[in-house]
Amino acid sequence: MQLKHAATLLFFTVLSAAAQADEKLAMAASPFDATASARTIAPRSHTESLLAQTLLSIQQNRLDVAIKQVENLIHLHPDFRLAQLIHGDLLLARAQPLTTIGNVNAPATKLNDLRDEARVRLNSYLERPTVGTVPEQLLQLDPSIPAAIVVDTSKSRLYVFKNQNGELSNVADFYVTIGRNGAEKTREGDGRTPLGVYYITRKLEGNKLPDLYGSFAFPLNFPNDWDQKQGNFGHGIWLHGTVSSTYSRPPKASDGCVVLTNNDLDELGKYLTPGVTPVVITGHIKWVAPQSAEADKDALMRQVEAWRHDWESRNTDHFLRHYAANFTANGTKFSDWAAAKRRTNQSKTWINVDLSRISMFEYPGQKRMYMVSFEQTYRSNNLNNVMHKRQYWVQQNGTWKIVAENGA
Repeated sequence: MQLKHAATLLFFTVLSAAAQADEKLAMAASPFDATASARTIAPRSHTESLLAQTLLSIQQNRLDVAIKQVENLIHLHPDFRLAQLIHGDLLLARAQPLTTIGNVNAPATKLNDLRDEARVRLNSYLERPTVGTVPEQLLQLDPSIPAAIVVDTSKSRLYVFKNQNGELSNVADFYVTIGRNGAEKTREGDGRTPLGVYYITRKLEGNKLPDLYGSFAFPLNFPNDWDQKQGNFGHGIWLHGTVSSTYSRPPKASDGCVVLTNNDLDELGKYLTPGVTPVVITGHIKWVAPQSAEADKDALMRQVEAWRHDWESRNTDHFLRHYAANFTANGTKFSDWAAAKRRTNQSKTWINVDLSRISMFEYPGQKRMYMVSFEQTYRSNNLNNVMHKRQYWVQQNGTWKIVAENGA
């Protein structure tokens, strides 16, 4: 039997605003158009492309095409609940017009979750980053770091950037689930995903985890130094997969973790190195040309170099002027820390400080704040050591100051 009933309401329910549809549809109508692909990064996920094409076919009232597409999708992933729901809607369209996604008798919250997933996935298919652009949060990545991860919580999207000699290329992106109450975590149990710059600490294998976490998991170092300074606490923020009986979860459904499908997590795992891979979680990605950040990068690097030089000079007053009055280091307040530095410098006849493996990140959720990560080699007449250090720099009254730091 032919599907006869128009279903444009289904499509426009999926989109966050119908007014956005015309421009996006013009781009999506020919997804392999050479001009379009030169402007934006093409979708890489066959699953998401097939889902988006199904929804676009419904919008164009090509329902017979749509049902074949969604059946192909279900064949690939029988446990994909959203695909099963759309398939049911299309079968129902043989008897009555479609008015929305989920024309079934089911709990409203579960239907709304699936509608949100459809909206998020379709919007990410239609709104692709421009080729050659990078998130402004990735100011500089040292060549020793193979890849970086950036999560856009507003779009439930995770992006992977491969680092080749300091130049970044977007090599993959995935749909993700975030905290059920959104982003900006501040306390234990608030159901939110933190915003910040974090690092993979280790890999947990699936056979050692409850099924809820999927094939494996990558814990993050939340709370980091800045979280602790701000009083943002909690634990157990991971990148992990989904329960084995479900292909994917709604956009907002975790306790704060970033959750991928098990298939996507398998792919993502190829780029993750514990202790090395940075994971930037932001409320919104601003995509910029890499060269647009050169001025900020150079200005910040000059501040870091001035700090290094003043430390070597053993002029403690000059050295301490780089630190804010509210500075803390490993939980120690500025006055106590500064007094200890003065005592230490009195025992020095010479100091040499070398910095290497320098990376810089614009810190999410903070105005004009940057995290600088580097390897520090310290030598003096009575002490030599090498350590990894992270500093948090902010502009206060037009002057750059360090507000937090880990390491000595």
